[in-house]
Amino acid sequence: MTSTRNIRMPVGPVPMNMRRARGFTLVETLVALLALSIGLLGVAGLQLNGLRANQSSAWRSQATYLAYDILDRMRANPANRDDYVVGTAAEEAAADEAAEEEGEPRPARQATASADLLSWKANLGNVLPVGDGTIAFEGAGNNIVVVTVQWNDERNEDGDPLVFTMRSSL
Repeated sequence: MTSTRNIRMPVGPVPMNMRRARGFTLVETLVALLALSIGLLGVAGLQLNGLRANQSSAWRSQATYLAYDILDRMRANPANRDDYVVGTAAEEAAADEAAEEEGEPRPARQATASADLLSWKANLGNVLPVGDGTIAFEGAGNNIVVVTVQWNDERNEDGDPLVFTMRSSL
């Protein structure tokens, strides 16, 4: 036997307290979804800024490593240290062009220094975005080496390349 219960349904308008007890309305659900979406977009923006800063610091670390790399190569070849003086790619091209116009070729570098510079410049271009570098001497007796590494970083708003400069004595 089945028993049936008689459920009394109110007749007429539903009291206010019963209307609220029925759950979320569609508008409340949409407002909650909108608030959640805005929060998730904020978190995604923070994550993106963190990734950009991380990439920028990785490039700065690579610039430091590459500056130490050429300094170590120069220390390994002290007899030919003057052959390591080099400008940016644009400066070197201009100097080659000027020497060609004058009809006097630029003096050749020692083989090890030339290979070191070629490798260093290639690494700068491969590791850093539009990477380039210079090497110069300064101080009394040219005993201080100045290594400059530059690269483009999209976080730099003025468009100028970022420059890392290291001074060291040989």
